[in-house]
Amino acid sequence: MPPSDRLQRLRLHPLSVAILSCITLTSGVVFAESTDVKTLDTVTVSDSVLANGNTLESAYAGGQVANAARIGVLGESNANDVPFNVVSYTSELIENQQAETVADVLENDASVQSGFGYGNYAEKFMIRGFELNGEDISFGGLYGVLPRQIVLTDIAERVELFKGSSAFANGVSPSGSGIGGAINIEPKRAAANQKTEVTADYASDGYVAGGLDTGTRFGSNEQFGVRINLKHGEGDTAIDNESRENSSVFVGLDHDSGKSRTSLDVGHQESVVDGGRSVVYAGSSLTEVPDAPDASINYAPYWASTNLKTNFGMLRNEYDLARNWTTYVGIGGNDTKESGQYSSPTVLNSQGDASIGRLYVPYWAKSIAGQAGVRGKVETNNVSHQLNMGYSGFFRKTGSAYEMDSYNQATNIYSPADLAYQPTVWSGGDRNDPEVRSRTRAHGISASDTLGFMEDQLLVTLGARYQKIELFNYDYSGSYTDGFSDHDITPVYGVVYKPVEHVSLYANHIEALQPGESAPVGTTNVGNNIGIKRSTQNEVGAKYDNNTLGAGISLFEIEQPNAYINTATNTYGYFGEQRNRGIELSVFGTPTDRVRLLSSATFIDSELTKTQDGLNQGNQAVGVAKYRFVTSGEWDIPNLQSWTASARVVHTGSQYLNAANTLELSPWTRLDLGVRYELPLEKQMLTIRANVENVTNENYWASATGGYLTQGDPMTAKISASVTF
Repeated sequence: MPPSDRLQRLRLHPLSVAILSCITLTSGVVFAESTDVKTLDTVTVSDSVLANGNTLESAYAGGQVANAARIGVLGESNANDVPFNVVSYTSELIENQQAETVADVLENDASVQSGFGYGNYAEKFMIRGFELNGEDISFGGLYGVLPRQIVLTDIAERVELFKGSSAFANGVSPSGSGIGGAINIEPKRAAANQKTEVTADYASDGYVAGGLDTGTRFGSNEQFGVRINLKHGEGDTAIDNESRENSSVFVGLDHDSGKSRTSLDVGHQESVVDGGRSVVYAGSSLTEVPDAPDASINYAPYWASTNLKTNFGMLRNEYDLARNWTTYVGIGGNDTKESGQYSSPTVLNSQGDASIGRLYVPYWAKSIAGQAGVRGKVETNNVSHQLNMGYSGFFRKTGSAYEMDSYNQATNIYSPADLAYQPTVWSGGDRNDPEVRSRTRAHGISASDTLGFMEDQLLVTLGARYQKIELFNYDYSGSYTDGFSDHDITPVYGVVYKPVEHVSLYANHIEALQPGESAPVGTTNVGNNIGIKRSTQNEVGAKYDNNTLGAGISLFEIEQPNAYINTATNTYGYFGEQRNRGIELSVFGTPTDRVRLLSSATFIDSELTKTQDGLNQGNQAVGVAKYRFVTSGEWDIPNLQSWTASARVVHTGSQYLNAANTLELSPWTRLDLGVRYELPLEKQMLTIRANVENVTNENYWASATGGYLTQGDPMTAKISASVTF
């Protein structure tokens, strides 16, 4: 058992105290300066200004993809100046597509598959063939701030996707997922010309929502900003007997004196799902994947539900010490409470017969995260240096309990039975006041230098991160059971070369780190943790950007070790390996004045290269689609002023439900269509958007992520009307 004083230190690390002190001091300097308006320089309001002069509000032609993203400890960077594959989707795209959650936004990227979590309604992602859990999405570069299961887009100015391993840039995520990529949300900010927008939404079969998005800048130089987003929606979905309710409140405050930039973001999100359709597990007797039921059928019982509440906040500051030198500091956290009556069928045969039961789980989590560092640029002997040194880390504790029935009721996924609520047979913990089940602390220090040669035509990034991970587990009574503490150093190497205007060639080596695993009972090293799991990525690619069209191609290889028991020595260790090799293609922008294009394609060979006793060796990994295409476009209709038509086609190749590769999902295709109309009024703008997803009402299994089935939604019509003042 770890010493009690060590656990107390974990509650608030001294570095967290230092971060809080720095914020207090820096904020005092900022607002002290603001009291004397005569000392303020003229302020250009933007969230950040990049080395090339672009601001974060800048986007490629068409307005759907931004030209910058937050690269972890490297900060905001232009996408063409970093040796990584990053894409940043704008709030304009989110609004026009009526994307309600992060999964809706990332449907636009072929490198991402999405599905539900294990037995619940959490959004889970596969990036480059590796899982990313919803709780591992960062907010403004900080882990442990956003809601855990579902993240609504009302708070998002941009949804940023970093493709590939990212331990150096982002550190270790709260749940340890994200080997194939990372997702970051950038909060909304008040713009200089901010307007108020009131929106009313409707989605089939009866979901109604209303929202307010308003903001303003004030002060002698508009150095203060306030952005407020309020939204509430509730009603039935297109799935039979399923209803949802979503509420969100977000306030973003910022102050920009030119030399110092401070922001405070606070929010509340609550999501309720009643009668929610669940995932489907595969029984051991299953010999083939059953056809997907009618898209609107709900095979979950009426009492299946969940309630998710999160309060969160983040405070950040940047201060310019001198020209080209900036310090940054940030702290954030959340308080999450969840409860759910979960029920997922286990299908037994191709006729859809299944067994089902009830699992009740109350859950809570509290987290705090921080970062601090300094970035600067110097030049020596005609070589530029972009230097960065920073700290980032988080602490999180969780608690839960459970109750479950006998899990033996019979149903059928094609003709679901009307199942009664069954009494509890097994339970653990106090459902009214769950004890602590885990404490996790991860923190690290990183340093890097990006060297620029030939007037930055050649950029070479060298860096390393020291990472420490501590994890303590407890039983349902709150008693300590086992723990883990380890550290490692992970490097990064990257090169960007610009042979001609508009073209960037790049390559990188970067790694991912995950908490280690403990050896099971019966092994020679029983109870011992086998150390941090280190995955490696190598990638090469090219990017093109002429301010009208953008395009990219990348080839990558990621190797992740897997643990199993070596039967010759009876030792548990990282003897196995999964290797994902793939190619990614993308194109976006405005090929003509009236057309906006956003397309991508991904091909992945996900192979189990080393397995226990050679079992399933050479097979494809579970839940990884062999290929995926996404093509979408908008067309401003000639002779119909203010009318825009849109379409999107999503095609996903086959994927396996089991490691033996005997259960295979069929490829599927989905068509989405939409239209938008903008009517200028005397002092307002009326915008009407209508989108229909899955126009042909296809029945398909969307994902085998996690080794279970998530079904695609039925045809869903979405209509919104917004008035901008």
